[in-house]
Formats: sequence, structure tokens, C-alpha cells
Amino acid sequence: MQTRTTRMGATLAAVVTVTALAGYLVVAGERTAFAASAVTIDGARTHQRIDGFGISEAFGQANAIRYLGDTPLRKQVLDLLFSQTNGAGFSILRNLIPSDPAHTMLPNAPSSPSATPTYVWNGSDDATDWGQLWLTKQAKSYGVSTIYNDAWSAPGFMKTNNDEANGGTLCGVPGASCASGDWRQAYANYLVQNVKNYASVGITVPYLGFLNEPTWTTGYSSMLINPAQAADFSKVLAATIRSAGLSTKVVCCETLGWNNLPSYTSAILGDSAAASAVGVFSSHGYSSAPNSVVNTGGKPVWQTEWSHGQGTFNAAWDDSSAQSGFSWAQNIHNGLANANLNAFLYWWGVSNSTSSNSALIQLSGTTLNFAKRYYSFVNYSRFIRPGAVRIGATTGDANLKVTAFKNTDGSVVIVALNAAAGATQTSFTLPGTGITTGSATPYLTNGSNNTARQQPVAVTGGGFSANVPGRSLVTYTIPAAGGPPPTSTTTPTTSSATTTSSATTTSTSTTTTTAPPSGDGCSASVSVNQWNGGFVATVKVTAGASAINGWRVTLTLPTGATVTNTWNAVSGGSTGTVQFGNAGHNGRMAAGQATEFGFQATGSGSGLTPTCSTA
Repeated sequence: MQTRTTRMGATLAAVVTVTALAGYLVVAGERTAFAASAVTIDGARTHQRIDGFGISEAFGQANAIRYLGDTPLRKQVLDLLFSQTNGAGFSILRNLIPSDPAHTMLPNAPSSPSATPTYVWNGSDDATDWGQLWLTKQAKSYGVSTIYNDAWSAPGFMKTNNDEANGGTLCGVPGASCASGDWRQAYANYLVQNVKNYASVGITVPYLGFLNEPTWTTGYSSMLINPAQAADFSKVLAATIRSAGLSTKVVCCETLGWNNLPSYTSAILGDSAAASAVGVFSSHGYSSAPNSVVNTGGKPVWQTEWSHGQGTFNAAWDDSSAQSGFSWAQNIHNGLANANLNAFLYWWGVSNSTSSNSALIQLSGTTLNFAKRYYSFVNYSRFIRPGAVRIGATTGDANLKVTAFKNTDGSVVIVALNAAAGATQTSFTLPGTGITTGSATPYLTNGSNNTARQQPVAVTGGGFSANVPGRSLVTYTIPAAGGPPPTSTTTPTTSSATTTSSATTTSTSTTTTTAPPSGDGCSASVSVNQWNGGFVATVKVTAGASAINGWRVTLTLPTGATVTNTWNAVSGGSTGTVQFGNAGHNGRMAAGQATEFGFQATGSGSGLTPTCSTA
């Protein structure tokens, strides 16, 4: 979970030697030598799609925010979490599906697995949800649409130990039989009911999980599930989701650490039905950090929970501890660059615990205490938006850790972490990005700056030069060719700062829409986000007047265009006339229901006209 007394994993130690002296930096009247480095940002070399960055406010922390009342402080807290202008701009919210007797929506056991359950949920923000529904509504008002609801355990009566805590296994999965019967389908119904509950008040839950740290036995909500059992239940859950007419994706397997994930992905990918059932793989960073690629069969992989447990709240930027902002900047870099993560989540964003490092921001009465790791996240999450694609970033400087991303509006984001003690004069070149002129706006985080906007640097001849201060994290934002400068502001650091300006975004997308058919069948429309040399297309598939059980979209690419990556669909062909078929989780749709898939391609995306047929 969330409360760790020690950090399991390596901490950062940087031994720095400054070489290749190229000039001097004048700071406060002093001449300081700095090193010179070259960085190439290659827009033609693409990696993973970014689904977003996020947090959880489970186990009562959502209510800690809610119970601040309708006050400027509560508005500030929400801004700090979700605003793209003066906050972190988190785009993923992970909610706990409670299983403990005081909060579960199924407190009383049905007489048998097949008996009709009596759910307790009245559609309001009552105790059964710990304030998470309220927080989800607030997040939605900021544009957050990626909601991930996850169960730590099945209700106790469905498990071998008759307890929702202390381990135990779901009755009915291979190797776990119970006198009370097989509870797999009942548990799947229970999980889907949670999605239906949220839907009944206008909240779509696109991601659903059924376990948490499945090898960890502890005194709070927990359940043991081995890889074969996880593969088995994922099929039951996916079938139940489809039967309910939902397009929600199954997430598995919330392993304790990155080292635990391969055994689960292997078991699921080795079973074609299970592989089709699971839409996203997930892991935590506690026992080992995400620092290498795991085979997921092309499916997205998220790091969904990580923090550093109990102890004095650590607000330091660079004290060599695991809790420091610098260490967390390195964790995020490694996850994105080395493990190809599609999403990176911390545990609690805000917490009222006064003896914990499990939050980015500590709420102490009406005072906010900021950990520097909060700003480490801000330097990534505010600027790298959902749908962005990581692009090539190379440098020969071992102390300079650089990642780069292209957002769907064509803007480029470069994040540089300088582990050297001294400043590094850096030349950035931008081949393949389509950007030759303009400006790069730096946002600096270090011991004395908190995602602080600096003076823009001119981009000329397809590149720019900038000084990266020592032991610092700098994010450079570069608008698409011809685009406006960014509107982001410096993040407030005290509870008296209450900037609440709305986020401003600019898109170069063009949209072609096909009207839904009046009878049976399906229709498709496409939105294209184009930049020089490539594009991302988002295709919306809508069922007609009758339910469908599979779809296929056909479109003809312009000459020279080539599909390089696809998500939420199975692609056929990469040039000319191409087809995309539904994935295992989104083929069955009720009348009028819609789903989306996307693809990335080189070349031009102009004139795309998709047609849809039922499978």
C-alpha cells in the first residue's frame, strides 16, 4: 500500500566531475565555470504514448480535502492537484473500491454466490465512498477523464480466509476452493456495479482493477492472487464488463514492485483470452523501481502507486534521501525513459497525516506544506499532456538526463535533469520536430525555485542554447511552429497563493465527422492533430440503432503516410488503405454507444475519411 517505513530500492548518489570548460556563468557577481553539452531532440524517433500522470486520495484523504468546506483553501488544493495553469495538472485519478465492513457497498453476504446481492450506495458522497466520488466530480470539472477505480480485495465472505484483510484468495480461482462456492462471477458483478454506480451520476470510469499488491499480506484490505489466478479472473471480469455494455478496460496487476510484474504479464500474455481481456498492465515501485522494459505485448503499462511511508515529512530538494525532489525527478525520468511507462502515479497528492512522507503536499490544519517532490511532478505533469508521444532525446553527457515529448497540439516539451554540481551550457537541436524558429520557455525547479518560469530562449535554425543549472530540473516548452507562447504560470508555494486562472490550450487539430447511421451498423469520425512530419489521429466509433458485437474501420492514408503505432485497436496494414479492428475490450457496444481508438503516423493526415462496418 501506501505506508512504508523504509524505501525499497536504490537512492541516487551523484559524483560529479566537470570537464570540457566552455565559458563562464555570472551569478550574483561571481564567475562560475560550466561544462558544455549537446542534446539532439529527434521528432522522427518515437517511443511510447503518454496516458498521463496522477495520484490517489484513497483511505479518507479525499474527505480531508472535501471537509475544508467551500473555502479559498480548498479551491487552492484542487488547483494544485488538477490545474494545468498553476498546479500539477494531474490527469489520472486512482480511486479505491472499499472492501472493509464500514465502507463496502456490499456489507452483507448473499446466501450463495448466485443469490441477488443487496448493494448499499445511494448516489451521494456518503461514507461508503470515503469522499472519492466527490473528488472525482471536482477532478472532472478540471477536465480529468481518466478515472481508475481499483479494489484492494474482494469482500471477506468471497475469500478463503473469510476476511477482506490479511491476505486470503478469491474463492473459485484455480487452487482456491471454498465450501461456500465459486465467487468469481459475484466478485466481477460487484466490481462492475461500482462502475455502474459512478455512471449513474454522470462519471465514466474507463479503467477498472481487481487487486492490489497480490503477493503482499497485511492487516488492511489485501488479497493474494498468483499470476495464473490473475489471468483466470481477468477473463471473467472482462466478459462481465462486455455483458454490461461497458467499454471499461481491465487493469492488472498492481504488483508490489517492477520486479514482480513480468511473471504476471507472462501468464496473461500466454493465455490468448486473458491477453485480450487485460487492457493495461500496472505495477508499483516499492520493492523495485521501474527502470527497465517489461514485455507487455504492446499494451500500456502504468506505475500506479509509490511513496516513502512514515517518518518526518521531508520537504528537501537535494539531501540525497529517497524522499527528496531530486530523487523523485530521477524516478520519473527512469520510468519514462528506461521502462517506457505510459503513466506515472504517486500515492497521495494531499494528505492530512502529520507523520508521513506518503503525500506530495501535507495539509496541517489550514497550512499547506510542500515537498519538493511535488514540483518534480509538476515539471512533467503540467506540460506533458495525455496523448503526447515520447520522442528521441540523446546526449553524450552522463550527468544530463533528458526526455522529450510531442503533445497532440504539436508543441514539444523537453525535460532536463542536471546531476552535475555546476551549470551546464547546452545546445539543443530539434530535427524532425517541424520547429525551426520560435521560443523555448524554461521552468526551473531546484533548491530555490519551484517550477519557476524563466525568460524564454530564442529558437533559431532548428535549435537553441540554454544554461541548465547544477542539480536542477528544467522543463522547456516549445509551441508548435506558428503557435502562441505558453500561458503556464509559476506554481504557488503557500496557502495564501490562490491563483485560479483557467488553463488555455491550443490545438492544430482538424476534424472530419461522419453522421451516425439511422439504422443498424456503426459510424466513425476522426480528429487529426498534425505537425510537420507526422500526426496523431483519434477515431471515434459509434454504434447505430442496434447493439453491435465488433467493428472494423477502413480509411485510406495519403501518399507517404505510414502508421507507426496504434492503441485500443488491432491494425491491419500501415500504408495506403488500412483497417483497424476492435480490441478485445471495446468491440461490443450498446445502441448509440461510442468508443475511441488512436494511431500515430508519419506524413500527412489530411483528408482522412473513415468508414465503419460491423464484424
